[in-house]
Amino acid sequence: MLALRLDEKLSSRLDALARKTGRTKTWYARKAIETYIDDMEDAALAAAAYEEYLLEGGESSPLNDVRRRLGLED
Repeated sequence: MLALRLDEKLSSRLDALARKTGRTKTWYARKAIETYIDDMEDAALAAAAYEEYLLEGGESSPLNDVRRRLGLED
């Protein structure tokens, strides 16, 4: 069980969304938390993989160099 306190503006927005779509506020809260956790897990895995890559001697490149190599210069 989890209880959340939302400020009035966010609570009103959530109420309106739930009414317009026929979904419950709980459904939206659960979906938002699930999506956020998925994103954070992905970020943590990416950071760990990058750290391992660097520890194994991999090199990092500045963004401008990568853009230039890929032909994405402005």
